[in-house]
Amino acid sequence: MNHETVLFEKKGEIGIVRLNRPERMNAVIEQMYIDLQTVFEYIRKDNEIRAVLLTGSVRIKDGIEKQAFCAGADLKAHNKGERTGWQKRQYILLAHETTRLLYEFSKPVIAVVNGPARGAGAEMALNCDFVFMADDASIGFPETSLGTFIGGGVTYHLTQIIGMVKAKQLVYTGQVLNGKAATDMGLAFRSVPLKNLENEAMTFAKIIAEKAPISISFAKDQIQKATQRDLQTVLLTEAEAILACMNTEDWHEGIKSFAEKRKPIYKGR
Repeated sequence: MNHETVLFEKKGEIGIVRLNRPERMNAVIEQMYIDLQTVFEYIRKDNEIRAVLLTGSVRIKDGIEKQAFCAGADLKAHNKGERTGWQKRQYILLAHETTRLLYEFSKPVIAVVNGPARGAGAEMALNCDFVFMADDASIGFPETSLGTFIGGGVTYHLTQIIGMVKAKQLVYTGQVLNGKAATDMGLAFRSVPLKNLENEAMTFAKIIAEKAPISISFAKDQIQKATQRDLQTVLLTEAEAILACMNTEDWHEGIKSFAEKRKPIYKGR
């Protein structure tokens, strides 16, 4: 399944989504957000897919390869000045719909940052469940240098992930972090050499894919919403999730496989 700005492939139980505007370092335009929503809707309906990798592509210019995750919004398109006030608002809302889709998606999504992630690209990465980065990839929020502001829930996510002071540090200064620095700060989950990046992320995704998909979906939903709830609400929603799992075939398979000392085969039902 290929779209104008996004490529999709399926490897067993893992879906791989690639941003595909390498000539513009995968800078975001409206069509990219639309294509991402279309592809993720397809993935949502495919019960065979248990986890998703979101990554970039490679720009080749004058025979030289350059890795590109997402350089942010396409400033050339913005600079044309053709949008009305209403159109600007619709663009922002479309961007927020897409980042929220990633955050709330029922299946785990792993950002595989192979090159620069700036602005909108960093926003997409932070809305994924995990961020894998190449050692020499980079991530940053340049908005204060451009007279604009961050979106995609970054002020919320950064504060939750690395704390308020470090969030202010990154947003106020526009500091750019490489993979190792981002991992040390807790912004990225893992930093590895570029040549190993996709394999490392794929290996991790396969570990998740082996688990019961309904349980994983509940886990993601509960953990994502935990900071927004009090303890009593958490206990009630966890109880409902446990009961729901106990009424699935996968629950019986998990119990049976444990008793039989074998690896479970989960079907997501």
